[in-house]
Amino acid sequence: QVHVVESGGDLVQPGGSLRLSCTASGSIFSINAMGWYRQAPGKQRELVGVMYDGDSTKYADSVKGRFSISIANVKNTVYLQMNSLKPEDTAVYYCNALGHSDDYYTTFDIWGQGTQVTVSS
Repeated sequence: QVHVVESGGDLVQPGGSLRLSCTASGSIFSINAMGWYRQAPGKQRELVGVMYDGDSTKYADSVKGRFSISIANVKNTVYLQMNSLKPEDTAVYYCNALGHSDDYYTTFDIWGQGTQVTVSS
């Protein structure tokens, strides 16, 4: 079993910053990608950014230059640093982990429960 947990969501003023954390735990052999997605009310879930193999990253155009994904000093944990936040960034932010379980041959694709980010004055 693999579990993914996000934390760090909060209410923040426009122009402010926030850092979200995502930790994957359980029967993990390796993680190939950890991604952040968000879903605003009435909208589809969309990609925010992804880190592949703990190295390369890709971001949605709407967050480029403002958001960044980094690896924490805690095993299987990544951060999403969000700067210059805008009201349109308001959404539930979800973390997704892709990888191989302990036996290597079994793959996993696990979502966290989400954390609410609200950008408002």
